[in-house]
Amino acid sequence: MDKNNKQFWFNIVLKLILTGGAVLASFFAMAVIIILVMSIPYRLNPVVEWLPVFIVPALLLPLIWFENRKKTFIGWSIFLAVCLAVVGINIVIEYYDDSITINPTPNISVHEYLPFDENSKIAVLDKEASLKLSENLPKVDGAAAVFPVYSAFVNAVYPEDTKLWNGVFEYNNTVGGYKLLGERCTDIFFGAYPSEEQIEEAEYHGTEFIYTPIGYDAFVFFVHKDNPIDNLTTEQVQAIYSGEITNWSEVGGKNEKIAAFQRNQGSGSQSMLIRFMNGKEIMEAPSEMVNDLMSGIVERVSDYKSKSNSIGFSFRYYLEGIIKNPDIKILSIDGIAPSVENIKNGTYPITGPLYAVTYKGNTNENVDKLLEWVLSEEGQELIEKTGYVGIN
Repeated sequence: MDKNNKQFWFNIVLKLILTGGAVLASFFAMAVIIILVMSIPYRLNPVVEWLPVFIVPALLLPLIWFENRKKTFIGWSIFLAVCLAVVGINIVIEYYDDSITINPTPNISVHEYLPFDENSKIAVLDKEASLKLSENLPKVDGAAAVFPVYSAFVNAVYPEDTKLWNGVFEYNNTVGGYKLLGERCTDIFFGAYPSEEQIEEAEYHGTEFIYTPIGYDAFVFFVHKDNPIDNLTTEQVQAIYSGEITNWSEVGGKNEKIAAFQRNQGSGSQSMLIRFMNGKEIMEAPSEMVNDLMSGIVERVSDYKSKSNSIGFSFRYYLEGIIKNPDIKILSIDGIAPSVENIKNGTYPITGPLYAVTYKGNTNENVDKLLEWVLSEEGQELIEKTGYVGIN
């Protein structure tokens, strides 16, 4: 083999080695960037998200060449133009998606519903409450959707120096709240009925829950406002969440695959869904379609891929009184809308009690005094002023 042939093959092998190394380095760089992007809880600028696309040509560009500079320039110009076109199209699509959705909504801004604050959104009585507690204050806790209610109770009955998260007035949401109540670390939990697992965990600690209904609310299903569906039957919703119905066209909608969002196990709304299914097994949802926060399920339904293909569930007051998301609409069930009137007259088919949950054997006599007051005309006034339906 002459010297020219040796040099030719040496160049070929060198190019292959350098190109292979560049490809491996590119994939490693992309993996690092993807991991970093996924670890950030908010969405990055699309240019940053597409940075890995630029890394490959950037690393390979100096290593692959044609016989002359002109061909090299033309070849890489075409390649880079295709890359930029792909990235540009995707950026336009992402910005278009953003233009037809809303900004994320927080789970609940508790600071907007604090007691003893003249700017608070909580309901207040027109006169002094007939019950005033100054010592042995019951430790109260609750779910996100019920925070404005029991904050209003604290505002009416507790001392004015009562602050949030001071050991008496707590907000740990449903999962954390029922855990603490089961361990007898709190006295009253305000929210939906617990899950079977939460009841079993309480029993493990020797705790027996006592349930006092204090009001009513509707369990509701909602879709994106652009979904043409306005009503579903109970059987249709059950079939959707069991996986029997998978396309909106099966219930009179568009030919789109249904994206049925769920909540985390132990949350009040997920426990309510289980009871609503009446023994039917709920399909397993992909992790991206399970939300720990109630606001998360609202946000995702209003801002998920093709927008109109998603469905979620929550409680009426939480959607209409707290979140107020303009990009979703609440569905009628069996032809009945979840209005206050239909909750009161019992025609809406999925109405659930709002509970004050205590535990058997609590020796704090003020717990029963507070519960009695909550069921009185004054307590019920605050419940209805907040937006729930009273027990009477």
